[in-house]
Amino acid sequence: MKKLLTVTLSALLALSLLSGCGSSNTESTSDTGSETSSETSGETTTLKVGASITPHAEILEQCKPILKEQGIELEIVEYTDYVQPNTAVEEGDLDANYFQHVNYLNWFNEDYGTHLVSACTVHYEPFGIYGGKISSLDELKDGDEIIVPNDGSNETRALLLLQQEGIITLKDGITAASNATVQDIDSYNVDVTIREMEAAQLTLSLQDVALAVINGNYALQGGLNAATDALAIEDAEGDAAQEYANVLAVKEGNEDDPAIQALVEALHSDTVRDYINNTYSGAVVPLF
Repeated sequence: MKKLLTVTLSALLALSLLSGCGSSNTESTSDTGSETSSETSGETTTLKVGASITPHAEILEQCKPILKEQGIELEIVEYTDYVQPNTAVEEGDLDANYFQHVNYLNWFNEDYGTHLVSACTVHYEPFGIYGGKISSLDELKDGDEIIVPNDGSNETRALLLLQQEGIITLKDGITAASNATVQDIDSYNVDVTIREMEAAQLTLSLQDVALAVINGNYALQGGLNAATDALAIEDAEGDAAQEYANVLAVKEGNEDDPAIQALVEALHSDTVRDYINNTYSGAVVPLF
């Protein structure tokens, strides 16, 4: 009996060892939080990237088949705000994000103490002024209300556009790199009220005000196109395209991760360029 028990235990131990070998790693975790792999060994890397719904997540979808050929599975996590995708990259819950321009990234790092950097620039979305209760800037009158985004870099961008159109004059020294608010308005050329609002709410409130200055992605999400629907857009001949280039952002130190570099190449591919040009009618401009 004792001999039979010994044989049985030995057999169970052998089966356990064989089972362990059969489930050996096809995926391993790197110090960046990504699952690393080698295409030749049949392993799979999973790259988790946060994005605004439009156009960023749509553009990333075009990268999926390109990356899949290299053994990289792209997981896209959609966000409707501008804070969570950055804190998620900082905390390691995301490998990267794609939703913001470089000036917002710099402002966020300074304001939130994060350590995010650009892995590459991808595109530019012209900022636009959209009509709510009025259909022309010439109709703007004293007492009207204009709404603008309330985060540092995008509020600055909105105020610069209102200055471009002669509605306000800002104090000396305000540039795209500033974190301006309505307190930095030197004078009103039309006696309007400018109200700050969360960027995601601007399109929802457009019908209640004379004008709204809206971020490109939220405009697209709300069915608006800067190239065809805006009453005014940023001067493309100025510095806007470079100052407000949308970037793929990662935590500092992860820029050269092989999976991130593969995504950079995919975002800079002819496939993505053609998709942007054929889909957004000038509301999204590739910068590669």
